Amino acid sequence: MNEFKNKTLCNIIIAIILVIGAIVSSLIVTNGIVEIKTSRTSIIVTGSAKQQITSDLIVWTGSFHTKSSDLQDAYTNLASNRSKVTKHLLNQGLKENQLIYSSISTIINYVISDYGMYTNEIDYYDLSQTITISSNEIDKITEISRNATELLNEDVAFQSNAPQYLYTKLADIKVAMLAEATKDARKRAEMIAENAGSKLGGLTYADMGVMQITPLYSNEVSDYGINDTYSLEKEITAVVHCTFEIKKS
Repeated sequence: MNEFKNKTLCNIIIAIILVIGAIVSSLIVTNGIVEIKTSRTSIIVTGSAKQQITSDLIVWTGSFHTKSSDLQDAYTNLASNRSKVTKHLLNQGLKENQLIYSSISTIINYVISDYGMYTNEIDYYDLSQTITISSNEIDKITEISRNATELLNEDVAFQSNAPQYLYTKLADIKVAMLAEATKDARKRAEMIAENAGSKLGGLTYADMGVMQITPLYSNEVSDYGINDTYSLEKEITAVVHCTFEIKKS
């Protein structure tokens, strides 16, 4: 009987010790949380600014090629095609100094044997050349790029690439947009501090995020930044990350 009482008393003592330990641990954790919260003296926020722009430069490229088993004939045919391309574009109202031709690219294609292996015998030469046009006449070059396939009617194997639409004055508006993004960050920080019963102090740190140049109404973002070149109308988004002091009210 005494042994049973001793075991019961021992269990009670252990239970009491465990309860006291749990209470002490809870108080320590709670005090730790309070210390973390009350020691917070700064706030980090992200601000942004958006601006719509219209591209002011168009860059359009196209290419044409010829094939022949004789290299000299291939060069002659390519030169003839280049003359046709030049004449076509000049008739569209472009000036000759706007037409920038690349160097000629030559690919040698070899005969394939009956066993599916390449031989040393030349089958034909494939010569190609690219033309690039840069202009601020957006509508005009866009229309020319769409109609360039008319050269097929002149036996020119011409491929028209999608135009690139660029904005050349980004540096002029970049600083102003970053200033607006910083103002936006401060407004956000003030709202957070006010709702937390504190006052916002001065700016202690700021860094610029990457610029995002996207089509209008796009929500696409990238950690490396986006530079859309296929839309005439674009939207630029500037982002800043700011750290402000927090003062007790």
